[in-house]
Amino acid sequence: MWAASCLASCCAACACNACTTVVSGISRRSARIAYCGLFALSLIVSWILREVAAPLMEKIPWINHFHKTPDREWFETDAVLRVSLGNCLFFTILAIMMVGVKNQKDPRDSLHHGGWMAKVVCWVLLVIFMFFLPNEIVSFYESISKFGSGLFLLVQVVLLLDFVHGWNDKWVGYDEQFWYVALFVVSFVCYMGAFAFSGLLFHWFTPSGQDCGLNTFFILMTLIFAFVFAIVALHPAVNGSILPASIISLYCMYLCYSGLASEPREYECNGLHRHSKAVSTGTLTIGLLTTVLSVVYSAVRAGSSTTLLSPPSSPRAGADKPLLPLDNKQSEQEEKEKSKPVTYSYSFFHIIFSLASMYSAMLLTGWSTSVGESGKLVDVGWPSVWVRILTGWATAGLYIWSLVAPILFPDREF
Repeated sequence: MWAASCLASCCAACACNACTTVVSGISRRSARIAYCGLFALSLIVSWILREVAAPLMEKIPWINHFHKTPDREWFETDAVLRVSLGNCLFFTILAIMMVGVKNQKDPRDSLHHGGWMAKVVCWVLLVIFMFFLPNEIVSFYESISKFGSGLFLLVQVVLLLDFVHGWNDKWVGYDEQFWYVALFVVSFVCYMGAFAFSGLLFHWFTPSGQDCGLNTFFILMTLIFAFVFAIVALHPAVNGSILPASIISLYCMYLCYSGLASEPREYECNGLHRHSKAVSTGTLTIGLLTTVLSVVYSAVRAGSSTTLLSPPSSPRAGADKPLLPLDNKQSEQEEKEKSKPVTYSYSFFHIIFSLASMYSAMLLTGWSTSVGESGKLVDVGWPSVWVRILTGWATAGLYIWSLVAPILFPDREF
């Protein structure tokens, strides 16, 4: 017994020292990676609790205060939402604290990049505290999360548009035949991929002998968008390019597939329903990993994007001179470094993580659909279908607007 106690104490001490070493090794440049790691950890915790926390939560009186104990799946969803709520509050608090940070001289700049041991402890305590809240608050957060998830998807669309236009401008800017040929090849491959993808969608989601008018409508609308993109982009008045049109067409077709694949397993027009019983833990792991990578990329890209709430320009270095000149050149250099403007909006960076927390909660709970409809699969159910389809339509609308807006409003800068 004494040996086991000593061994446990040693393990705890080693774990504590390891965490301290990792946290102290986080530099200014790796801070964003650390935030992404913390967010990924929250998803892993959510997934684990989704699988194992139900028996424990059934015994908590302020959670299970019903006359009849709900199904196991209710507690699984509740556990995911509580972890998500804690994570969302953590990043929301940081977003509020970072409002107005203009340069590295601001004391909050050090708070954003440092103090990681305190941040991790606060995050853990905040997540634990969420399990002491009444169910009404969690239910309210669940309702808000649907709107927050929509905002996060909208941010993803804006980032994609910014990316493809930047990609096209860069290749055209080289003004060499090689890059024009490369632009044409990539565009051709993307369009062929989109059309081939549409054929697979018709094969999978419009089986013969079934009335699948809704699925047919979704696929045809996406195909129409692909043709409209090319027509508008190549119109002489627009002076656009085929590369962004092809990439957006392929992305819209992927969103259409993602929406159709999220239809309930028992839906007769869902060609994937035959594989519903063959879903393994490995498949769920891949799905969750894909979600993590997508969310983390969007958060980092949005936080550093110059097109999305970029920080206001800060005063130039040297504007505020000291009363007495410094003879130490090292001190002068440090002062100049601190006076540099921040490279991205800290507040908006944390807001993206807050919205991503809501989005990931909806993914892990199937947008809070009933288990009879969505089973144990991640991101399955009619709410998920419509969110993906509407996101594809919003992508099409925003892309077309980005082409015609400069013509409709020539006096404005886009």
